[in-house]
Amino acid sequence: MVLEHTLSIIKPNAINKHVIGDIIKRFEDNKLFVVGLKMLKLNFHQVLFIYNEHKNKLFFNDLLKFMTSNPVVLLVLEGDNAINRNRLIIGHTNPIHAIPGTIRKDYADNITENAIHGSASKEAAKKEIYYLFKKDEIYKKIY
Repeated sequence: MVLEHTLSIIKPNAINKHVIGDIIKRFEDNKLFVVGLKMLKLNFHQVLFIYNEHKNKLFFNDLLKFMTSNPVVLLVLEGDNAINRNRLIIGHTNPIHAIPGTIRKDYADNITENAIHGSASKEAAKKEIYYLFKKDEIYKKIY
């Protein structure tokens, strides 16, 4: 068992669809437990930090506008192999390629407004979590 933490961000379009609870339930049903949670309206710097690798791509301005348009829900998830399992649950970045039953297939509107973000690697998860959460905002699951 490899206990890990990962970050997911429920994006503005999923919040507008009122599916926060359904998304969290999917994680919990798959043994990924919420150990940090907050709602926040991201600013330019926070979006740039999270999506820095995309800053020179054509879609970045649309992504920036979308991610700062309304609040998001930030989740720190804990579980066995959490990073890879989270990526499987959320599905392919492009919802056209996502498999049925994944969050993006069910709730994404397009590749930019794709309902949810998930950390891509162990390094990204650690960086994103500690940028967006204070240490005392993350709680260990009681087993």
